[in-house]
Amino acid sequence: MCGICGALNLRGGRPVEPDVLNRMMASLRHRGPDDEGRLLDGPVGLGHQRLSIIDLSEQGRQPMANEDDSLWILFNGEIYNYLELRRDLLAQGHRFRSHTDTEVLLHLFEEEGPDCLQRLNGMFAFVIWNARDRTLFAARDRFGIKPLYYATAGDWFVFASEIKALFHSGLVRPELHPPGLADFLTFQFCLGSKTLFRGVERLAPGHYLLARVGGDVQVTKYWDLDFTIDTHHTEEYFEHQLVRLLEDAVSLQLRADVPVGAHLSGGLDSSAVACLAAGLLGGQLATFHGSFREGPEFDETAHARSVSQHAKTCHFEVFPTAQDFVEMMPRLIYFMDEPAAGPGIFPQYCVSRLARDHVKVVLGGQGGDEIFGGYARYLVAYLEQCIKGGIEGTHEDQKYVVTFESILPNLPQLQGYLPLLRQFWAHGLFEPEANRYFRLIDRSQGLAQLLDTDLLPPEREYSPYEAFRQRFESTGCRSLFNKMTRFDMETLLPALLQVEDRTSMAVSLESRVPLLDHRIAELVASMPPRIKYEGGRSKHIFRRAIRHLVPTAVGNRSDKMGFPVPLNVWYRTAPVRDFVRDVLLSDRARQRGFVKPAVLEQFLDAEEPYGRRLWGLLSLELWSQTFLDGTTFPG
Repeated sequence: MCGICGALNLRGGRPVEPDVLNRMMASLRHRGPDDEGRLLDGPVGLGHQRLSIIDLSEQGRQPMANEDDSLWILFNGEIYNYLELRRDLLAQGHRFRSHTDTEVLLHLFEEEGPDCLQRLNGMFAFVIWNARDRTLFAARDRFGIKPLYYATAGDWFVFASEIKALFHSGLVRPELHPPGLADFLTFQFCLGSKTLFRGVERLAPGHYLLARVGGDVQVTKYWDLDFTIDTHHTEEYFEHQLVRLLEDAVSLQLRADVPVGAHLSGGLDSSAVACLAAGLLGGQLATFHGSFREGPEFDETAHARSVSQHAKTCHFEVFPTAQDFVEMMPRLIYFMDEPAAGPGIFPQYCVSRLARDHVKVVLGGQGGDEIFGGYARYLVAYLEQCIKGGIEGTHEDQKYVVTFESILPNLPQLQGYLPLLRQFWAHGLFEPEANRYFRLIDRSQGLAQLLDTDLLPPEREYSPYEAFRQRFESTGCRSLFNKMTRFDMETLLPALLQVEDRTSMAVSLESRVPLLDHRIAELVASMPPRIKYEGGRSKHIFRRAIRHLVPTAVGNRSDKMGFPVPLNVWYRTAPVRDFVRDVLLSDRARQRGFVKPAVLEQFLDAEEPYGRRLWGLLSLELWSQTFLDGTTFPG
């Protein structure tokens, strides 16, 4: 796990100035404080900040070259199957100077070029400079676990693990991108490769790019998740295969030359990962948990402790406070680069900081909700479709649909979502599927009277809804469940992974996510929806696969919490109430014109429980102050 950055003169003229590279590297030092390295080679400059995880010796220093110095690599992430790949490469005559996965990746690329991406099991963003043909190759893992951003400014192609490094280069300036703002206000993340900064793009998950001196920048998609349904196998077959892959994924991701621990929220996903890891290690595993003292609806401590006792882990806990929130948020927004996809950034950072006091690597359960279908909104949408089908007498092939009769026993899962149901069914009942799912994920509802729409692009130029609809309807999936989960995997998941990356790397901690092993995702995508989501029971097949691993009470949980932050409690009292008002009603915020101050003052005391409107505005204003106004914080 590291920070990578660099610049390439696409015209091949002026070389990269050392100070440009040094400033970029300094802004990424939190990602890799153990070592650093740089290469200045004519039109290219490459910089690396190293967090040493595998082969801690100096042989692992980057940029790393092959035998004849024709290829140089910058690598951020882990290739979990590097030992197997290394064995194959040795048999082909390759020789190694280190025991790193970086060198394995370099030799594999030398052998197979871009085709090597199909053989990688890991999380990665890497860049390879070919000094012979003067090309820069960059690739990102299938789900976007590790970040990579880039911009073209004049003759320069600039790239980095974090957006802030692009600005520290002095070659790129931070400017607001209106379509990105429209996306954020709608979803609290950006669709596709866009960011909130004009001219700054993210390399999309499952893509690679090639930048050539004297040429242009070309982006290519190398992987996509196939939702073709396998109707030939039984539920027992899928369960057996899933158990095997879960065990293998966790086993591979325990590979490290430093201590490894695990996040443990007490929910299904992190509990399964922690129990698997503890069993495979055959000894004590350190687990890390965070909760709030503001009430049982914000506290999963009892569940986490029961899992810890069950798996015999060495358990650590942290309980963040309102004062912590006020003190940490401005700095956290700096680390995030963009407004955050939810207030969970705050407790995640606190738990990461706790974990870093004890280990250098943690495993977590991120991705389980998107892969296996864990969100309550899936059940809400399916319930409406079942009612509609019953009224209209329409019935799809059973491999695509969950029946109304089977969904009834699981409706108690929605007891805590009555406000969502009231809002969802207040308008547009039985509209097309795309319209209905958009209503469930649209975060802008209730903001219309607050926003000054002059800052947003005209709808004829860019519409977040149209961008959503095109993605939602172009999946080729017949199943509503697959349409919803695929959209979330392509859009929401990368936003959540950005939070995972930033909150861990801010404290120089490597975070691994075994449930996002691509083999698991490919298996689950092929399952008939009735197996994945039997009777509307969230994560049905996953629950079956891990039922002997976790405590029964945790395996049967239906009260999904998802690390809720008690903002609706804190908004009403000091210090958070004062902090939010100072930020959103400041002179700078008023002059910026995102919102109408008079309406906002009335709105500040009217946020609904678990509402995300105030959070979105607070996050956006702190981001604006940090990056658009130039109020920076040390990295």
